[in-house]
Amino acid sequence: MDLFAGCGGLSLGLELAGFHPVFVNEINTNALESYLVNRDAVEPRLRDTQFHCNNVKELVTHDRIEKLKKSLLSAHGISIDSGDLDLLVGGPPCQGFSGIGHRRSYSVDKKQLPSNHLYQDMAWIIDAMKPKIFLFENVKGLMSSRWTPDGEKGEIWRDVQRTFKEIKGYKVESALVYAKDYGVPQNRPRIILVGVRDDIDLASWDTLSSVANGFLPSPEYNYPDLSNVLGDLVDEEFVYGGSTISYPKRAITDIQKWFRKSPENNQILKKGQLLTEHEYSKHNNRVTAKFKYMLENNGSISEEFKTKKFAQRLLPQKWGESGPNITATSLPDDYVHFSQARILTVREWARLQGFPDWYQFSGSRTTGGIRRAGNPRAGIHERELPKYTQIGNAVPVWLAREVGLHFKKVI
Repeated sequence: MDLFAGCGGLSLGLELAGFHPVFVNEINTNALESYLVNRDAVEPRLRDTQFHCNNVKELVTHDRIEKLKKSLLSAHGISIDSGDLDLLVGGPPCQGFSGIGHRRSYSVDKKQLPSNHLYQDMAWIIDAMKPKIFLFENVKGLMSSRWTPDGEKGEIWRDVQRTFKEIKGYKVESALVYAKDYGVPQNRPRIILVGVRDDIDLASWDTLSSVANGFLPSPEYNYPDLSNVLGDLVDEEFVYGGSTISYPKRAITDIQKWFRKSPENNQILKKGQLLTEHEYSKHNNRVTAKFKYMLENNGSISEEFKTKKFAQRLLPQKWGESGPNITATSLPDDYVHFSQARILTVREWARLQGFPDWYQFSGSRTTGGIRRAGNPRAGIHERELPKYTQIGNAVPVWLAREVGLHFKKVI
C-alpha cells in the first residue's frame, strides 16, 4: 500500500525490488493519473475505486477501512487479519517542512497547515492494516522544524517519531540517508523511519546493514556522472520552445541502456525511436545569454546577469571528489544543462530521479505562482502539480529500489 504516493517514485523502486502494488492514495488528480497510467499493465485493478482513493481522510473511517480489507482478500488473497500485507509506505506532503516550503507559508503556523498532520492518519491506517513493515519518509527539514516560531527546534520530528512508536506491535528505527549513497545522481537527503512488526525475525538484520540498526540498507556509493545519465539525450539541433521526439543518439553506457529498456520486451530503444517528454523551454534572449556565459565561464555569473533571486547553477558533466552536490526540487530552473544553454527537459529531470524513459507523466509541463504554491492564509491548500513538480517531489527510484531489496531479504 502506498499512501501520499505522488507520481509513484517510491512505488516504482519497490516494484523493481519485487513488491506489487495493491492500493494507492494520492490527493492530486494529475499525480494519481501519473501513478495509475504507468501501472495499468501490471495491476489494472488499481483504477477501481476499491483500490485507490484521493483524500486519505476517506480511509480513516471504520466503514472504508473494513471494505478495503474485504476487497484485498477477495481480489488478492491478502488477509489483513492474518498479517498478510507485506509493506505499507507513505510520504505525507512536506511543504511546511522543506527548505523552500517555509517561504510559501504566508506566515501561517505549521500547526495550522492541515497537510502537516497527515502522519497521524498514516499511523492510524498502519495500526488498522498491520503490515509486516511500514516506511515513512520525508525531507531533512522535518528534523529541525518547529510547530510555531516560538517552538523548540525539532519538536515536529519528535512528535512524528512518538506517534509511530506508539503503534502497538512494532519496533521502530530511523535515519537520515543521502540518495547519492545509493546510486542516485544527486545528493537529496531524506529522513526515513521504518517499523517492523514484532513477529518478524530481526536476528539477521544487523548483519545486513549498520544503518538504522539494520532497518535500512548499507550505502553502495556507486552514483553515476551526469554525462553518463543524460549524454544520449543531447540533441545538437534542439530549438528553444521545440521538442526532440526521437532519440538523437544511441545508448552507450549501461545506465543509458537501462533507461531506454522497453518494459514489454526488454529491448533497448535505438536512435530514431520515439522519445517523450523532451520539450525545451523558450528562454528569452537575456536568459539564453546568461546561460551561455555560464557555460563558457565554468558556471560563474557576471554582474550583468546577477539578480536577487536564487541564481542558477551549472550542472557538471562529472562530479568532483565529494560526489553529487545537487538536489532535484520542484523548480527545474535551478539548474543549467552541462553542455547546452537551457534548463533540463522533463525527461532529463525524470532521469535524475531514476525514472526510466517509458514512464509517463500526466498534467501540464509547468506552472507557477498561486497555482503551484497555494495560499494557506486564504484557506487555499490545493496546489497544482505540473510534471516538473511531480518528479521533483518524488522519492528517487533507485533509493527506493535499494530499500525494497533490503526489506525483501527479511520478508
